[in-house]
Amino acid sequence: MKMKTFILTFVLIIISLPKNAQAASPKLEGSFVDWNVFSIAAGNDKICWALSKPLSKSPKSVNHGDVYFMVSSWKSGSAKEQPSLYAGYELKTNRTPIARIKNKKFKMFASDNEGFIENNVDERALVSSMRSGATMQVEAVSSRGTKVNYSFSLKGITAALKKARTVCR
Repeated sequence: MKMKTFILTFVLIIISLPKNAQAASPKLEGSFVDWNVFSIAAGNDKICWALSKPLSKSPKSVNHGDVYFMVSSWKSGSAKEQPSLYAGYELKTNRTPIARIKNKKFKMFASDNEGFIENNVDERALVSSMRSGATMQVEAVSSRGTKVNYSFSLKGITAALKKARTVCR
């Protein structure tokens, strides 16, 4: 899991660099309503991910930094449709981030500034719920103790995941 965390953090850092500073830039593979699909070569592998920014962030009085929810896959198969939260700040590691879609709740674990689902079965269940839902709420707690809530649109997620799967075949 640490290597996946490192790669996702690396990819997000690359995205934020100016174009002239990027050695290997992620490639935008397509936009699907509220989701974008990217890919990048990573050594002998290729990583593809669908990514979205929250529609709303609360509380409004704090600086959230860059916040994204993504679903990542590796061409090698080391991960397939791995959902994760990326926050612009450190998460409190002993407070479980929670993703909610309709009446379903998915507990995550925090690692630095990212949230991940613990096991593959729950990852698949979350991604399946994302495909059939309209919005997803994600709650987390910053390392400073601030409770935050994000609302993500799920419009376009099915098409985005299909594109990511095609690109990372």
